[in-house]
Amino acid sequence: MTTPRTVAVIGGGISGLSTAYALHEKAAAVGIPIRCTVVDASSDWGGKIVTHRIGDLVTEAGPDSFLSQKTAAIELCAKLGLTDQLINTNETSKRACVFSQGRLRELPEGLVVISPNQLGPFLRSGLLSWSGLARMGLDLAMPGKRSPDDESLASFFRRRMGRQAFERMLEPLMAGIYAGDAEQMSVQATFPRFVELEQQYGSVIRGMMTARKAGSSARPAGPKRTMFVSLKNGLSDLVTALVARLTEQGVTLRGGCAVEALRVRSHQLGRWMYDVILNDGSALSVDSLVLATPAYVSAELVRPLTPIAGGLLDMIPYASTATIAMAYPRAAVSGSAEGFGFVVPRAEGRDLIAATWTSLKWPHRAPSDQLLVRCYVGGVGREAILQLDDQALVARVREELASMCGVTANPGYVEVNRWMKAMPQYTLGHLDRLNQIEGALSRYGGLVLTGAGYRGVGIPDCIRDGAIAADRVVRYLSGERPS
Repeated sequence: MTTPRTVAVIGGGISGLSTAYALHEKAAAVGIPIRCTVVDASSDWGGKIVTHRIGDLVTEAGPDSFLSQKTAAIELCAKLGLTDQLINTNETSKRACVFSQGRLRELPEGLVVISPNQLGPFLRSGLLSWSGLARMGLDLAMPGKRSPDDESLASFFRRRMGRQAFERMLEPLMAGIYAGDAEQMSVQATFPRFVELEQQYGSVIRGMMTARKAGSSARPAGPKRTMFVSLKNGLSDLVTALVARLTEQGVTLRGGCAVEALRVRSHQLGRWMYDVILNDGSALSVDSLVLATPAYVSAELVRPLTPIAGGLLDMIPYASTATIAMAYPRAAVSGSAEGFGFVVPRAEGRDLIAATWTSLKWPHRAPSDQLLVRCYVGGVGREAILQLDDQALVARVREELASMCGVTANPGYVEVNRWMKAMPQYTLGHLDRLNQIEGALSRYGGLVLTGAGYRGVGIPDCIRDGAIAADRVVRYLSGERPS
């Protein structure tokens, strides 16, 4: 019998769990027996995917959904038997708003596409002035940028759409995804599709309109999905199903066990054994190693192997945020909440980044006589609010809801979830840094990095990148030399 090849995955968030799942799938396909161990410092699996169920309330401490257009998460749900648990957002006549110039203004779904059937509502929103609309329309006439140099999100969208459209519409949407500063974020690393549209069509708006027409004529088979989807009883069900499947596959899951150090020794020419030293005094010796940890954690582990890679990984900054969930008696806030929620431009100078009317957006989140809201604070340049204790933080958020939406009732339930150094920032030059990290680690075949710190922060991005990491490991274990 062939001796199983050994693999350790460090990090038990969605990236690490997805990597372990894909490892077994891909190794079985090519006939390589493997023995896989997943290690995490926490005793809970799933990383930032945390669902709380309190009576009839369902709250998400971390992400509350994922994009359906990125299919990796939906495909994984199908493999795990969760397809019948996928839910769309509720039907509503009003989707999302922007708090601008003292009041909430409706925002067209997604990143605005100016097409004839959307133009009327967009004009009536008052989100942009006539001069702002005219400047945005210049995107259709302006030539595309030919330089391959990286550009910040702020620079790109101000250049294409104008200052007003950027500040009032695009910046708050970006901040809601990355909790970052658009002046520092790389457009090539965060929204490369917009760069492609400019290069291919000479205009972002023209490219989006063309893509929408093509998409409407080639709709995929299967149930119709809204832009964002979730699971009926919360996203933690995805983690639970993954852990159960990995256990069935014989994967060893070692929670509550931190990695203290990493050592390498030559196994044969061009091959290595990786010794993972754990804080309980034990060690794992494996043929291949996947680091599915935040970049700053991976930096400390690889620094003894290559100080260059360690230094480059340290250059990927992380932002801190908090989510505050509150449940109100529905009758006490009638008329104050509608649609899915709202985002707040940085230019407004408010503490609140965004708020989601959770029970209006998703079914099965609260009883009909209650309204569940989730507020989002912190992020780059706005982290000072996180120095407040929970009571003061909730009081500040309630003040924001009162002044923006008129919500003055007392919540019957409150929870605060803090995420320190949890959101990676893809700053200018991010993709170049990733290439340099790959180069610095290239001599260590079988050592692979994955996770939200590199090529996408969303759940589907992490699942897809985990599958790519698994493929690299299997190809290495098959004897393929790294390129």
